[in-house]
Amino acid sequence: MMSRPAFRIASQLQRRTFSSTSARLSSPYHYPEGPRSNLPFNPLTKFFWLRYWGFMAVGFFAPFGIAVWQLKKNL
Repeated sequence: MMSRPAFRIASQLQRRTFSSTSARLSSPYHYPEGPRSNLPFNPLTKFFWLRYWGFMAVGFFAPFGIAVWQLKKNL
């Protein structure tokens, strides 16, 4: 048998429910729902692929270029 205080705590935990409220679209911190609505760029533009792959190439090759430049400097 459960003691009376333990039973009271168990019953309070059972009554506790978690709920979420619907998002307020008037808030400046919530974006509209849907695909690509949470991205900070528009992947549907004409030259997005060129900018994307250019960004990826610079990010990949920059450390190698910096390392070569540092090794070729005069000491």
